[in-house]
Amino acid sequence: MVVELTDPAKAAGLFDGWQETLIFSCLQGIMGKIYVTDPERPLSAMAYVGCFAFYAGVPDRELAEKKPAGFVIMTPRNEAWAACIRECFPDAKKTVRYAIRKDTVFDLQILRRMAAGLPEGYEMRTIDAELYDRCLEEELTADFVSSFESKERYLALGRGVVILRDGKIVSGASSYTRYREGIEMEVDTAPEERRKGLAQAACAALILSCLEEGLYPSWDAQNLISVRLAEKLGYEMDHAYTVYEAADR
Repeated sequence: MVVELTDPAKAAGLFDGWQETLIFSCLQGIMGKIYVTDPERPLSAMAYVGCFAFYAGVPDRELAEKKPAGFVIMTPRNEAWAACIRECFPDAKKTVRYAIRKDTVFDLQILRRMAAGLPEGYEMRTIDAELYDRCLEEELTADFVSSFESKERYLALGRGVVILRDGKIVSGASSYTRYREGIEMEVDTAPEERRKGLAQAACAALILSCLEEGLYPSWDAQNLISVRLAEKLGYEMDHAYTVYEAADR
């Protein structure tokens, strides 16, 4: 039977060396959950937070089949887990994401110049209680805050900025998740507002804010466009990896 692990440390060894901050969030007990089939001596585990699930240890069909409800990006540790996911979810969409190195040394002058580069008519604001509510109301910005359990949790642990034009949120960058040492970045811009440097400005501002607090702004890229933006900000790509996108049957 698949159960939530009450002591995440029991599964820590299964994820050793896997440099994904979303996994760190789960193992540190900050947000997310760890699921196993043997809570005493787990040989397999799934770390789940937001819409991401990470599978480690011995491939376990029972664990794979108990996918969390809704849309989930299923990330296998190895090919054996990938094969297990394909068997359980033959209709899942196989796609590629890009891991970004976690040891970036940023050029603060470049970031400050980017953060100050908003076109005329645009305003950047830190996400506060009022903007948290507005982010949740829009599909574009919901993921800026939705992984946190509540407004209070986001305001305590989350970090983010949005860019407004005529009072409407058109772009922004925020913490998709939080772990002890930093955040995982989430960025988006309304389609009609792209190619204006808005995402670049928002990300630069958020990175600078994190660095001032001693937090690391981690980045994982959904596509090559995201990789290119990350590289402009000073990040370096590490490697591509395979995921499987699955929804409810």
